Amino acid sequence: MGLYKIFHPAIFQGNLKKKNYFEGWFLKHVTADQGYVLSVIPGIALNSNNPHAFIQIIDGISGKTHYLPYPLDAFHWDRRDFKIQVGASTFSLAGIHLDIKSGPLTLSGKLDYTDPVRYPGTLLSPGIMGWYSYVPFMECYHGIVSANHDLSGTLTFNKKQIDYSDGKGYIEKDWGTSFPEAWIWIQCNNFKARDASLFISIAKIPWLGKFFMGFIAFLYVGGKYYMFSTYNRSKITRISFDGQELAVVLEHGSYRLETRVIKNISGELKAPLTGDMSRRIKESNDSIVEVNFSGQGGDVILKGTGHRAGLEIVEKIFDYL
Repeated sequence: MGLYKIFHPAIFQGNLKKKNYFEGWFLKHVTADQGYVLSVIPGIALNSNNPHAFIQIIDGISGKTHYLPYPLDAFHWDRRDFKIQVGASTFSLAGIHLDIKSGPLTLSGKLDYTDPVRYPGTLLSPGIMGWYSYVPFMECYHGIVSANHDLSGTLTFNKKQIDYSDGKGYIEKDWGTSFPEAWIWIQCNNFKARDASLFISIAKIPWLGKFFMGFIAFLYVGGKYYMFSTYNRSKITRISFDGQELAVVLEHGSYRLETRVIKNISGELKAPLTGDMSRRIKESNDSIVEVNFSGQGGDVILKGTGHRAGLEIVEKIFDYL
């Protein structure tokens, strides 16, 4: 299953016997009018103190979050496909079925996903991490499950029914021992160009007893992925943050991706540290991102504003850039 898993990063990469290990899937849902944003993160945390499965929820509009632990035997998975179950809730590339009750919190219903945009894999670059996908014992691995898909169905969140029909969805995931010490994460697939999807991740990465600053990024538009990453020799030519506005410029060959993100409401999420969900991070699912993407000769391929953007900034990152 080793190579099969490398070429299918969406599936469960671990097993329940691992130590100091986490794995989690980030599933984001935005209604057609962008009035509601709900992100759900199912996963597992394996450590000596409190091994468990979990579902984490963030209301992108209010920033309110919920963390719901489950016993490990409540976690089930398919060996060859992205199909997982935590408690009575199921998650797959076809959609989700939620049945969550915890104190005053209730979240139930079914959403179907259609036309998922998968990340293209090749022998040399089986996923978003490129050839690093083959490197063992990395602190954290990342996978893109669907850069963009359409939603249908309804969810009832604390007695309020929300219709997600004609909305937009997105799925990515992480697994390993810990999140990086410091990073920046930007994600948005709510642009006027309905198929457009943006992802940028910049992080401090441990390597052979030292570290390097690495990044992986893409813009999907017009049915094509444009990749920017450390391993394909792209460059960060500008990065700045004034506490409210983040600017990042990436270049690869003749392509130039300029982004400006305005940070809005954030919520506090739990994050892994050696398999223990003991770290606290701030995540916004309600930020605004302006994109100016040009190609050869400066021709503009995409210029526009994205809403309900995801944003995480661990500000220690600027000590290393």
